[in-house]
Amino acid sequence: MHRMKPGVKKDPERRWALPDRVFFGNGACHILAGVYLQDPPLPGFYAERIIPGDGFAGNHIYVTDGTVAFDYHGYTIRAHLLRYYTNNWAGEYAQGWHCRLERVDFDLLSTIALNARKMLGPDQYLHDPIKRARRYLQQIDHQTAYNKALQRRDGIFLMKPKSAS
Repeated sequence: MHRMKPGVKKDPERRWALPDRVFFGNGACHILAGVYLQDPPLPGFYAERIIPGDGFAGNHIYVTDGTVAFDYHGYTIRAHLLRYYTNNWAGEYAQGWHCRLERVDFDLLSTIALNARKMLGPDQYLHDPIKRARRYLQQIDHQTAYNKALQRRDGIFLMKPKSAS
């Protein structure tokens, strides 16, 4: 997990200038998930949301087929993503960090639906995050990365661009 300097998320220019993985891993994960589901590169995926307990940070949205999950890291076994994510957030607090999981039942690209859940809509970023997410997703050989995630049940498979060997 990447920790940003104070004020970056509130500064549209500095936020937009972040590398893609940092951008989608720090407040725009819902946009990446929404674009993924808009034109799914693999069938059977749906969005899930990690909702931290009251007073805690750590909201996160990713897509999954129930076994494998995808977020800004790439493809991994869903249980590994959940363990990694919850262990990291629990480590940020002296005690008490907890969360619940919820299947997403709202439009991840609707500003009204997102604002109601304290997330930015696509039209509230400096530039178009939907185009940015599409470019990000186009760099991935999804089937190969998915298969590797299934084979590597011991950890996160970091994605590589299609052109990488």
